[in-house]
Amino acid sequence: MAGTGLDGRGVAAAVGAYTIWGLFPAFWPLLAPAVPVEVLAHRIAWAAVLMAVVFTLVRGWGELGTLAPRGWGMVAAAGLLISLNWGCYIYAVFTGQVVEAALGYFVSPLVSVLLGVLVLRERLRPVQWVAVGIAAVAVVVIAVEGGRPPWLALTLAVSFGLYGLIKSTVPLTATASLTAEGLVLGPVALGVIAWFELTGAGTMTGFGGGHLLLLLLAGPVTAVPLLLYGVGARRVPLSTIGILMYLNPTLQFLWGVVVLREEMEPTRWIGFALVWTALALFTADLVRGGRPRERAGAQAVRSTM
Repeated sequence: MAGTGLDGRGVAAAVGAYTIWGLFPAFWPLLAPAVPVEVLAHRIAWAAVLMAVVFTLVRGWGELGTLAPRGWGMVAAAGLLISLNWGCYIYAVFTGQVVEAALGYFVSPLVSVLLGVLVLRERLRPVQWVAVGIAAVAVVVIAVEGGRPPWLALTLAVSFGLYGLIKSTVPLTATASLTAEGLVLGPVALGVIAWFELTGAGTMTGFGGGHLLLLLLAGPVTAVPLLLYGVGARRVPLSTIGILMYLNPTLQFLWGVVVLREEMEPTRWIGFALVWTALALFTADLVRGGRPRERAGAQAVRSTM
């Protein structure tokens, strides 16, 4: 359904995807004693294997045969950006910085909109400019509180925004694009896993079958929400998807504050309140305004984590 109502299954699929993403901070630490780089390699490798199986079942390989060399270059660039994003996120979870990671995903849609202005020469309405400005002030406030810019959050937001921007130029369906990224990155990830095992630093063996199963589950845990999201994105209006997407960083934020009890100074609360205000303005304008000239903003909503 393009934009005339709500599809129950589509909403359920989208909520399922965002809920799984939001609970990622509970999963990745289970893969210890694997270090973040090894975890990232397993995530990429087994997700690539799973998507190759899915793509075979849906008989979609012919679509990749039409992709020009420039398209493969864009796929490779997108793959590198999402690898950076995933790697930074896993590092954030392993080092107890879940709240800052959540900040990155709260800010990400506004970064994507700003990229649309700077790169695609798109125009924003006044309310959208106000939202971007408030988000910028929020980053400054949090930087002053912490004594440094929130580099991890900014890296997550910018890498995800650039990923969405590049994905919008690749002439492939979402499933084909993800599979293509797996073809490019999967062999590298398998090589990294092999290096860890050959040097004795890997954890696939020697830590029991349960640990090995968790490493292998990194693939389905990555791919399943992407597939659920694909269902939701086809059935649910963009404005609804745009609202539901905040379920992900909200759950991450709550996990960091309530479960992990990460420290939240008053100034940091002010910074997050400013971010939430910016997002409320942006979302209200998205719902009210119909088509707010936001290919990049829409891509932020439709891109994958």
